[in-house]
Amino acid sequence: MGRSKHQARLKARLGWAPTRWLGCMLAIALLLGLTRAASAQGAVRSVHGDWQIRCDTPPGAQGEQCALIQSVVAEDRSNAGLTVIVLKTADQKSKLMRVVAPLGVLLPSGLGLKLDNVDVGRAGFVRCLPNGCVAEVVMDEKLLGQLRTAKTATFIIFETPEEGIGFPLSLNGLGEGYDKLP
Repeated sequence: MGRSKHQARLKARLGWAPTRWLGCMLAIALLLGLTRAASAQGAVRSVHGDWQIRCDTPPGAQGEQCALIQSVVAEDRSNAGLTVIVLKTADQKSKLMRVVAPLGVLLPSGLGLKLDNVDVGRAGFVRCLPNGCVAEVVMDEKLLGQLRTAKTATFIIFETPEEGIGFPLSLNGLGEGYDKLP
C-alpha cells in the first residue's frame, strides 16, 4: 500500500483528518494564550495526578479558556521539552489535544503516539510558533477511552527520519482532570 493511502487510512481511522482541523483553526489562535499559560502565566485551577487545569483569557477571546496541561522533558535531553494540552472547544462540540514540540523537529515525520507501548499513529504538525511546533488532534471517544485506560503515553518527535526522541508522559489523573474541565 502506498504511503499516502496508508496515512489517509490511519488519519481517517484515528479522526486525525486534516479537514477536521479547518473548523478548529479559530481554536489554534487560542493556543497562543494556552501555551503561554503552560509556561506559567495561566492560573492553576486544580491538580489531577500529574496534570493541571490552567485557565487564561487568550488575546481577543470573550471569555476564559481552560485546559488540562502537562509538560515533560526528554529523559536523555534536558533541553528538549514537550507540552500536551487537552481542551474542549468553546462550543463544547470538539475535544482537542495539542502538543507543542520543540523547534527543530522534522515536520514531515509528524508526531508519533504510543499508549502503553502500543503504536496509536501519527499526527501532522499544523504550524510552528516561536516557542515550538504544534500538532493537533480532534479526539474521538475511542482515543479518549484509550487515554483514560492507559498508564503511559509516549510522544515521539523526529530530528531526522531515522532518529526519534520519545517523551514519556504519565496519564495519571488525565481522566479525572478531563471530566473537571469547564
